[in-house]
Amino acid sequence: MRSLSILSLLFGVALAIPNPVPPHPMITQAPQLDSRDFLEDLDHKVHSIVNSLGSTVSGFIASGVPQFFQSLPIGEEAVVSMVSSVVGSVANIVDIITNDTKPTQVLNLPAYGNWTKAQKWNVFVHGNVYKLPGIPSVILEGMADMFLIAETKFKDLKTGQQQQAKNMTASILVIQEKNVTVTMEFNQAAGTQTLTLPGFTTVQGDFGEWVSLENITTSTGYLLPGNATNKIQTLEMHATGTDTGNATAYLVPPQGFTIISDIDDVLREARIWDFNQGVLNSFANTFGPWMNMPEIYAHWASAIPDAHFHYLTTTPEQVTRNYMEFVFAHYPPGSFDSRPLRYQDVDAVLSARKFLLDRIFETFPQRKFILVGDVSNTDIMKAYPQLAKEHPGSVQCILLRNTSSADASFKFPYDTSGFSGLETKQYMFFRTPDDLKGLNFANGECVNRAVPQNVTFGVQGVSGGVAVFRSGMWAMTAAVLATVLAMWY
Repeated sequence: MRSLSILSLLFGVALAIPNPVPPHPMITQAPQLDSRDFLEDLDHKVHSIVNSLGSTVSGFIASGVPQFFQSLPIGEEAVVSMVSSVVGSVANIVDIITNDTKPTQVLNLPAYGNWTKAQKWNVFVHGNVYKLPGIPSVILEGMADMFLIAETKFKDLKTGQQQQAKNMTASILVIQEKNVTVTMEFNQAAGTQTLTLPGFTTVQGDFGEWVSLENITTSTGYLLPGNATNKIQTLEMHATGTDTGNATAYLVPPQGFTIISDIDDVLREARIWDFNQGVLNSFANTFGPWMNMPEIYAHWASAIPDAHFHYLTTTPEQVTRNYMEFVFAHYPPGSFDSRPLRYQDVDAVLSARKFLLDRIFETFPQRKFILVGDVSNTDIMKAYPQLAKEHPGSVQCILLRNTSSADASFKFPYDTSGFSGLETKQYMFFRTPDDLKGLNFANGECVNRAVPQNVTFGVQGVSGGVAVFRSGMWAMTAAVLATVLAMWY
């Protein structure tokens, strides 16, 4: 019965790829805990449960079920439940986790704004409000093994990897703040505009609202109307009441080029097809660029000086900071989207990437889009060609890294059915960043003729006639593990 319950749970809960986030201040270790005995007991509990699930879990993940929702713990009760179900009866654990003395923090995602018929700039402000509970360092070390579901354990990591893993765990185990009012300051040469968002944060701590900026003109500067410029204007924006809510708003003119880019295995080296390496790259290793991709993006920024770069990942909001820090350290600045947590947006839950893509396409109906991704993302393989068909003339190019060519020992199956009916000059499957050199988007050049395509419309890279889609086979969310742990005990 327990196996059936676990299977039912897994089919009802989405899977996610845990991704690293930026370091947070380390939390003082609780002196009353014996770290050696605690970690040994915790290690035994976590790994015995994961091992007992065995092929049931890996078989489900390998079956290619889409990632409907990436559910990490949300709210105080969920965090307490997750930690308590693993650490057991540790004195004062509830008091430690629910400590309300930590300052409120804000994840303020870089925003985009459009010029409206009302002759104003509208900006979509979105992010999350949360607090970091005071979880002792020794518990973070033990909890990290829940996310290191590969062969490597926390104790086997190098010092720098251990620090990254603990920071990642601390960032996942946050407590979102519901019913909070968010006030945002926009700063630019013309002065400061302070706007309070009309709603409150959701029970998941999310906020996401369109706000209108006044066309302020002063002796020191002014905002250019969107119909009077092709240049992107930037505004500093800051969530009041916290020192963590800094971001940039990009005011994007109605016409021009927007480059929308995925991140994993396109901008950074993730290797999600390699179970152990994928886990380490996403949880314990510092993010690193994929080959010379930063050079390609730098060239695009130079060749198309008024291009709008937009980075989109379906990483949950709790683990977004590390992605942003990595992207803006290596690639042109731009707006940013991650998977929203709010449950009332059904489309955002079931098809997060398509939901986010639809919003930006509807916001800029006159712009031309270059879509960049990789074939290991089943949602990208569906969404990108679908957008080209739903918005004729809007998608200039679709550029997809063929990750199946990255490792001769593993061919990554992917489905190209959605590209049937599109002009072959509109999309290209590339192997390395150098394949993208020399493309002139403005002239409609999307294909490097020196790169073989050999595309048929169906499942590609199939061995023995059986397609085993393994995108995310190494990934299991903290929510799945936590719920399984709760059921077990």
